[in-house]
Amino acid sequence: MPDILCLGEPMLEFNQQPDGNYLPGHGGDTSNCAIAAARQGASVGYVTHIGADAFGDSFMRLWADEKIDTRYVKQVDTAHTGIYFVTHNETGHHFSYFRDGSASSRMKPEDLPVEALTSAKILHVSGISQAISNSAADTVFAAIAVAKENGVQVSYDTNLRLKLWSVERARAIIHAGMAQCDIALPGLDDARNLTGLEEPDAIVDFYLTLGAKIVALTLGADGTLVATPDERRQIKGRRVEAVDATAAGDTYDGAFLARIVTGDSPFEAARYANAAAALSTQNYGAVAAMPHKADVEAFLTNG
Repeated sequence: MPDILCLGEPMLEFNQQPDGNYLPGHGGDTSNCAIAAARQGASVGYVTHIGADAFGDSFMRLWADEKIDTRYVKQVDTAHTGIYFVTHNETGHHFSYFRDGSASSRMKPEDLPVEALTSAKILHVSGISQAISNSAADTVFAAIAVAKENGVQVSYDTNLRLKLWSVERARAIIHAGMAQCDIALPGLDDARNLTGLEEPDAIVDFYLTLGAKIVALTLGADGTLVATPDERRQIKGRRVEAVDATAAGDTYDGAFLARIVTGDSPFEAARYANAAAALSTQNYGAVAAMPHKADVEAFLTNG
């Protein structure tokens, strides 16, 4: 059974290139996290439904190549695999989604692989995992409950997408999910929208008060503010010439969890994850740009 189990929605990606053409690839935050963790040497499984279509087949090949355990992936012929487009301008990268009624959004609590949930070391979910439909939100809460009952750590990334739901509903659902997690992985912009707080230390205090044992608040180029109930440190970011930040946060999540599973402290894990995320911004696409363990270790040694 895998050590890290990720649950959510994979999506086929079309990423705009400098010449205006679109490069096909793979995305979806928790799938990205799974791949990033596997590239760091972690044992990883994925839980989802995808379409019995060409896009779904493409994901099955990808996960096989990345050594992701797909026993908990179901291809269905009643719904499609979601897709999205990434465009770029002077303000950054922007997403357009085509995911209504996707196979993943139709998942229900009874679809969960209970045996896998009880034997993993970490379950990873996100705000997007819950935003895509009411049944998906229920499924994530059910997965969290099973994990908690069996001593499995829960990791939660806020990944706020206001195109999917209102900020009021997002706050209610994400706060409820974060209150049950062991490892909170918010981004600074998300956390400001969700909590109404501005200062990183106040945001970290908020999530610690909710109940998280580890909070890793990502600060973009400024690194990560990492806190436990007993200690906090800001771990410096790594400077690179970035061209595309797509999935940098997901890369961070996967690298961070992979290092936690090996026994790193959250501060050591953040240092490693900062480097992995920085490397992932040096090329286009979610998955194509993700570094492997040897790349990260070399960057930490020589960068």
